[in-house]
Amino acid sequence: MIATSMALIQHVCSAPLARAARPRFLAAVISSRNLSITIRSSSSSSSARTSQADSHVLLGMSEQELQQVALDFGQQSFRGKQLHHLIYKRKVKEIQDFSQLPQAFRNDLEEAGWKVGRSPIHNTVTAVDGTIKLLIKLEDNRLIETVGIPVEDAKGSVRLTACVSSQVGCPLRCSFCATGKGGFSRNLKKHEIVEQVLAIEELFKHRVTNVVFMGMGEPMLNLKSVLEAHQCLNKDVQIGQRMITISTVGVPNTIRKLASHKLQSTLAVSLHAPNQKLREAIVPSAKSYPLDAIMKDCKDYFLETSRRVSFEYALLAGVNDKTEHAVELAELLHQWGRSYHVNLIPFNPIEGSDYQRPHKKAVMAFAAALESRKITVSTRQTRGLDASAACGQLRNKFQKSPLLLDSEDLQSQPDIAVAC
Repeated sequence: MIATSMALIQHVCSAPLARAARPRFLAAVISSRNLSITIRSSSSSSSARTSQADSHVLLGMSEQELQQVALDFGQQSFRGKQLHHLIYKRKVKEIQDFSQLPQAFRNDLEEAGWKVGRSPIHNTVTAVDGTIKLLIKLEDNRLIETVGIPVEDAKGSVRLTACVSSQVGCPLRCSFCATGKGGFSRNLKKHEIVEQVLAIEELFKHRVTNVVFMGMGEPMLNLKSVLEAHQCLNKDVQIGQRMITISTVGVPNTIRKLASHKLQSTLAVSLHAPNQKLREAIVPSAKSYPLDAIMKDCKDYFLETSRRVSFEYALLAGVNDKTEHAVELAELLHQWGRSYHVNLIPFNPIEGSDYQRPHKKAVMAFAAALESRKITVSTRQTRGLDASAACGQLRNKFQKSPLLLDSEDLQSQPDIAVAC
């Protein structure tokens, strides 16, 4: 009852301020409408890009930034705190559903072109082990994947990992990856990354404890948005930095750049081979980033951040899963230092691929060869095999045609992306 009375008082007190503030936003609204008329006269693809670039999105903003938004609209700063709670805790998706806020404030936000920035879920697939893969439909009708992976320990505590995408598709086209086969369209924006975690939390009705940037796309080719999303996930969604992993197949100069931010998150490098020749056959972009250069950057990353680097190694039957490959990998890692960890990933079969999943015996022998040479190793438990859990598989079922690359995104990608 007290809360209701306070809300009513706040509404009455703030309404005159909101009405007084409206004239200064009227010009912006008119300008926005004139802009939309101009956009409609251009091509449809240009229209989609322009409207996306000009929209005001609340998701991804910090509490301080949301307080400033409230002040800009003639509201008191505590309205920004309410916005923050509504977006990140209650996960409200539409401005008009911000019932705690005055109606006039909600109207002003919408008239000025603001939106929450949440996208609808296009499809979900649930595996028998509880893994759920989501397809999220973005504003431009592109589909991205995100996966929720629940793990219950012996004490009954649940760890919920969100595997998030950083791009719509991927330009690197690793030979074993379903995402690359679907083509590349564009980088994801900060809020499009953050909303994947919120969607997982809503679906599982449980907070996400871990985030891995191992979904669609190469995070280092979208480092600006990835770092912005990382900060939001840490500060606003309140996921510890040590619970976040950023994965990369290797893009020149970006590991060094990431190290300069001194994050307490894990860097996971997708190695997949113990030598340059084999790596080039599996990962075409490796031609632009020799193995020795990657290893030097990983060593420097550890020296800069004191954070151990993890190496992802997808085991492909008869290709890179022999004991001699494990011995060669151990020698490579010892050559460049000792603060490394290898995560073995038995291949998830995908449609149209000649690669096969290795036998369990081969996986165990590979791991044993590494352990006997004092390499810390773990084998990833395969989850969601019956839910098209391999990266890109589900998206390709709904968006099979390779995506056209927007010219502005093509220009933003370094040579490594185009060379493939």
